[in-house]
Amino acid sequence: MDVQPQEIAIALTEDDRLQEVAREKRNEDNFAVGNIYYGRVKKVMPALNAVFVDVGHEKEAFLHYLDLGSQFRTLQTYVTKAVSDKRHMPSMQKTQRQPEVGKEGQIAEVLKVGDPILVQVSKEPINTKGPRLTAEISIAGRNIVLIPFADGVMVSQKIKREAERQRLKQLMLSIKPHGFGIIVRTVAEDKRAAELDNELRLLLDRWEQTVKSLQKREPVSLVSEEMGRTLGIIRDVLSPDFTTIQINDQEIYDEVRHYLELIAPESAKIVKLYQGTQPIFDHFDITRQMKTGLGRTVGFKHGGYLIIDKTEALFSIDVNSGSKKIFEDQEENAFQFNMLAADELVHQLRLRDIGGIIIVDFIDMDDKNHQQQLYDYVRKLMERDRAKHNVLPLSKFGLMQITRQRVRPAVEVEVMETCPTCMGKGKIQPSILFTDQLTEQIEHEYEQHGKGILLHLHPFIYAYVTRGWWNSLAWKWRRQYGIKVVENQSLGMLETRFIAEK
Repeated sequence: MDVQPQEIAIALTEDDRLQEVAREKRNEDNFAVGNIYYGRVKKVMPALNAVFVDVGHEKEAFLHYLDLGSQFRTLQTYVTKAVSDKRHMPSMQKTQRQPEVGKEGQIAEVLKVGDPILVQVSKEPINTKGPRLTAEISIAGRNIVLIPFADGVMVSQKIKREAERQRLKQLMLSIKPHGFGIIVRTVAEDKRAAELDNELRLLLDRWEQTVKSLQKREPVSLVSEEMGRTLGIIRDVLSPDFTTIQINDQEIYDEVRHYLELIAPESAKIVKLYQGTQPIFDHFDITRQMKTGLGRTVGFKHGGYLIIDKTEALFSIDVNSGSKKIFEDQEENAFQFNMLAADELVHQLRLRDIGGIIIVDFIDMDDKNHQQQLYDYVRKLMERDRAKHNVLPLSKFGLMQITRQRVRPAVEVEVMETCPTCMGKGKIQPSILFTDQLTEQIEHEYEQHGKGILLHLHPFIYAYVTRGWWNSLAWKWRRQYGIKVVENQSLGMLETRFIAEK
């Protein structure tokens, strides 16, 4: 976690490879998923069977009829009681149940312009759209989710053992208070009763604080703020496999450690305060991976690359094999490059948190078995993705369509840099990648011409690649490829020249 005055950047790595990046703005209302607002209906749209709600965002938030929840009328009754008597908190158990909201119906029968309404953000504002809302309020914890006015207990389908599913269901039914529903999350598997009971008490307290906050406010206002993206990511992805959580700020370090002591005491010891002089993302090689992995063009093994473009309606991803061939046979070559591209494709979806409609143009293959194998492989890779998704088979045009749950804007990082030669008239590739690209050029020259080549570089670049003498890049290239580095003042800053040694 890279904590800066304006934002907190969070990077998740597995085996030192960057898997997810998230950014959380500090000290501003960012309408995060999970925030609960006391809003007011601004427009009723019968044609959409939806309403637009003022929650304080510049764009009115969208609430569809199907997102009201079956107990919406009961919730509205409870909210009305709470705001009419600000001295006493109404009882959940004594609130009379109202007729359920059916799946078939019109929103105009339930809401009208000016009605106050308690809502929760289900999707952050994306592009020109305001937040997406739900009126089915939920309070998420690490192991369970608390749903006011819902009934019963639901257990995650990912818990496969029937005996464990029954244990968790009976346990939660025995300890949950009347008037609340519970969703048991996958990570609750094999958890002790005391741990789940403690978390339930924390979530009930959060709901009580939400109602008390509601009683103090008028529409339009924020009633309950979801824990920050920092704690939210830890809550959702923390597992026994985690080896370390590195944070470069004392305050956030204390906050995270305290939170882990509450939800997973055995993991609190893995939280470390980073105190190095080098920026934390540089130290853990995250900056370089962001520069290489978040541009428009992303390379993968054997010279292949993806081109990722974003439009208003969808993301398009084009697969290219480059100039190299793995196999002489065109069909087999296309299949192997497509399989390599699938790995990077799924990695990119998670890394950038790409959502909505994704169209992937794979290299054309005629063999139906290859097409089926590629489809099965992408589906298998996507099984680890926490976001809801759907993968369709290749069309007759070689296109694969993927839909992936979009609750936040996709991660965007500016990887191009101002050109140091023309002083801002143009853009260049990230300077941190220059030596990686130069090594690839050297490999190509070595394959073509063998040893005995001189590499001419600008004095600044020459000084960089020769620093450290025996451990320098220049010596590494000389040992491995037999190439000598020469200083040349006539070259531009990032210009290179290969000349055969006489």
